[in-house]
Amino acid sequence: MTITIYDVAREANVSMATVSRVLNGNPNVKPETRRKVKDVIERLNYKPNAVARGLASKKTKTVGVIIPDISDLYYSAVLRGLEEIAEMYKYQIIITNTDNDAKKEFDAFETLRSNQVDGIIFLGGTDDKSVIESIQRTTTPVVVCGYSKDMSIYRVNANYRDAIERVVQGFIDRGNEKIAYVQSGYHNILENILADKIIEVLERNNMSKDNMFEFYANTYEEGMDLFSEVKEVKADAVIAISDEVAGGILHGTLDENISVPEDLEVISCSNTRIAYMMRPRLSTIAVPLYDVGAVGMRLLTKLMNNEEVEEKINVLPLDINYAKTTRV
Repeated sequence: MTITIYDVAREANVSMATVSRVLNGNPNVKPETRRKVKDVIERLNYKPNAVARGLASKKTKTVGVIIPDISDLYYSAVLRGLEEIAEMYKYQIIITNTDNDAKKEFDAFETLRSNQVDGIIFLGGTDDKSVIESIQRTTTPVVVCGYSKDMSIYRVNANYRDAIERVVQGFIDRGNEKIAYVQSGYHNILENILADKIIEVLERNNMSKDNMFEFYANTYEEGMDLFSEVKEVKADAVIAISDEVAGGILHGTLDENISVPEDLEVISCSNTRIAYMMRPRLSTIAVPLYDVGAVGMRLLTKLMNNEEVEEKINVLPLDINYAKTTRV
């Protein structure tokens, strides 16, 4: 049988309003009464209903987090920063995984809204038309940790454009002419941005967009299998969205006795712990993953509490971590 606030009030011989004040830490309760109510709560093992409390306070102290792939170390690192800030501000988070599926993303957003969460964060960005339209209609605060086509959405992202420009220019300066660009295949905004920037740098250096070869892979095993195709086009540099995929390509170079970076330069865009576990060490764009989540959650707390927000778009700087063996 479910214990309610009415049961606690009856057992403690106080009003439901008094029980509510004790639960919410209201100082206007006598110490003796507060102790009595807490004793009853503990004895009855009463658990306040977050939704019911939210109906009265219009706050549930919960935040919904929508993740494209919960198994991806990139998102787990971002989530760590988000969680610590949420805990600091006494918010609980509800995580939903979409498997990079637009329909699941839309359903997750609508479900979280109907559950009356105080705010919602998208990890990885969103560009689905139905999701963006729903965000525009809702009164629930929303923050995107990533990219979106809608410039009116509050978001936090990293300066990938600058970083990939430096990477590609470095490749060219070191004599590399054929660049393999390995994407996830989900054709998200970030991957399209990087593709456009790679072509832009190539053309600025009087090279053709045909010097970029596009490939698709998502796992370590797919990266290993892909290496033969990278070798076939005679690429001398690789940019991989995923550390895991880049690791598979590195594995392929070892099997073929190809020297990295003398014969083939490989750099990833994720900066997860995988990059530091690889041998040879993996060069990577140094995304501050923890900071992306932390800044995103702090921005959301401001929106949920109607605090002033100076910038809708927060862009974090990026550096490039070259492995010691990389030619720079």
